[in-house]
Amino acid sequence: MHDQAEYLRHRYLNEEQAKTIAVVSGKGGVGKSNTALNFSLEMQKKGKNVLLIDLDVGMGNIEILLGKSSTYSINDLFNEFIPLHDMIELGPYNLSYITGGSSLQTIFQLDEQKLNYFYTQYNQAVRKFDYILFDIGAGSSYNNLAFIRASDECFIITTPEPTAITDGYSMIKHIVQRQAEMPIYVLMNRCENTKEGAQMLEKFKQIVHQFLQHDIYKLGMLPDDKTVQKAVMSQTPYLVYNPYAAVSKAMSDIVTNYLQSTVDLNELTTTTFIQRLKQLLTKR
Repeated sequence: MHDQAEYLRHRYLNEEQAKTIAVVSGKGGVGKSNTALNFSLEMQKKGKNVLLIDLDVGMGNIEILLGKSSTYSINDLFNEFIPLHDMIELGPYNLSYITGGSSLQTIFQLDEQKLNYFYTQYNQAVRKFDYILFDIGAGSSYNNLAFIRASDECFIITTPEPTAITDGYSMIKHIVQRQAEMPIYVLMNRCENTKEGAQMLEKFKQIVHQFLQHDIYKLGMLPDDKTVQKAVMSQTPYLVYNPYAAVSKAMSDIVTNYLQSTVDLNELTTTTFIQRLKQLLTKR
């Protein structure tokens, strides 16, 4: 049964469309971009073809974490009609990524010609990938929620800190109220120990179920490892900086568990990210 599910998942991803994952947080400073980057790198290491798109407008966190400068951003697609595939940069393990630039602040005011060009370019570029991850800015603006709602799944990144927990819950509430069927995964970052992280993650899951009547998936926990800060200072992803660090091993386990999770094939969507985004833009 598992092999059949993997086969059908592979056929779905490669013949139809890559699975899109929105990586979000309720507030800044919880390690969202770093988590999105290293999760993508670990997926790439495990044989998946991943595209990471930085939509954290104006921040450019992925570039900073990689210590690289990109030739193009999404802004050049809209203003200069640069093909999307020309904007893709390669990082460690041949990870593909695109920076967001500032254009997405005005994406909902773009004329029909530019939006249609974006749709066409996106559809042409992404068919070679298994997964596309969007690193989306903190907060629940309309733009952020549109990309989240158009995605297949959503990862919420939080920490055990009360403010992060509260803001993470608020973000889930915004999503569930608008997209009740959205699969939501939660990752607890910067846990001082495994027991604390497991308890906080389970408590968070129970609170969401009790007050929002929505079941979230526990993606996993990452330890509060000094390796992360050292890697950030060196502008190197921690998976590359020290693949044997506790945080690197934990990320590897998280990705392994995610890829091995069962798939309900009856719930696979029949629409693509672009089709759903078009619907949201039409309603705007």
